[in-house]
Amino acid sequence: MKTKKQKDKILFTPGPLTTSQTVKQAMMRDLGSRDSEFIAIVNEIRQKLVELGQANPDEYTAVLMQGSGTFGLEAVVSSTVPPNGKLLIIINGAYGKRLAKIASVLKIDTITLEYPENTIPSLREIEDALKADKKITNVSVVHCETTTGIINPIKEIGEFVAKSGASYFVDAMSSFGAVPINLPECNIDYLVSSANKCIEGVPGFSFVLCKLSSLKETAGYARGLSFDLLEQYQGLEKNGQFRFTPPTHTLAAFRQALEEMETEGGVKGRAERYRKNYETLLEGMRQMGFKEYLRPENQGYIITSFLYPDDPNFSFEKFYENLNQKDYVIYPGKVSDANCFRIGNIGRIFEADIKALLVAITQTITEMGIKLK
Repeated sequence: MKTKKQKDKILFTPGPLTTSQTVKQAMMRDLGSRDSEFIAIVNEIRQKLVELGQANPDEYTAVLMQGSGTFGLEAVVSSTVPPNGKLLIIINGAYGKRLAKIASVLKIDTITLEYPENTIPSLREIEDALKADKKITNVSVVHCETTTGIINPIKEIGEFVAKSGASYFVDAMSSFGAVPINLPECNIDYLVSSANKCIEGVPGFSFVLCKLSSLKETAGYARGLSFDLLEQYQGLEKNGQFRFTPPTHTLAAFRQALEEMETEGGVKGRAERYRKNYETLLEGMRQMGFKEYLRPENQGYIITSFLYPDDPNFSFEKFYENLNQKDYVIYPGKVSDANCFRIGNIGRIFEADIKALLVAITQTITEMGIKLK
């Protein structure tokens, strides 16, 4: 029985993302989890990830974890905070709050510094908190807070953390691969991202870039079996294999995605394309009369939050569905103090796709009878 081939819609979301045809095709084969070819793919991926972090492979390693990005985050929180440790989480959005929830479920002693979702965290307050509380053993922050698209100053924060002697964990879920990050220069001990973000793979695993000297000190810290980061690392080092069933097809696709990223010019080349997407989107949305939630100086080029139009005819559900029927998928907002929707600039999309989306948005607001000021 033949099935009708459906056209993929273009995803203007923070992930999963639109992927290339060749990345999809890379999944069209079966590999044994203990097969030498598959083990070689895993080793290649781990090496290339450390290179993307601009780190020395003698000092940093990549640990692959089955599951979504949040699985990787939980692996770090549950495995790297000492049994009697204390975690400081810097929060200015929903994903910082998710880190706090993970810590709460794990019953880890946690304090937070919380800021409005449109505000960069105060470096002075972070420094003061680290000086005042010598019990803090670990510090965590989100790099690109996908709630709004704001970019947090991870290098500056890392300097204070290093001086305090605490371990530094960066959630770079939506930035790694598209925003240059030098792991040692930022004093990062652990960085997490996932396959289906800026490297343009498909969902199925997350990865943790770890400073080896820090990771090796965590023996006995793990609060679970599957999320034991050190055990996962030791298994991969021992024989190149995962402790439990790996997402073989996803990893094959990711290896292809890494090759395509290299062809594009690495992180720099990808950043240029995403930045051009962002600039084209911003110019077109402003011309229509849409307004961004963030101030321009705080806005990254990964994803942009736009305020709802001040028009009684606007309904996000109708707006979303109308665009969806035109084969363009955007994202609802997550800001707590304003009505917003989000448009991502990442994935296998180009300036021409952004321009096509802008045309579709123009048509949609006309069909809905929305007037923008």
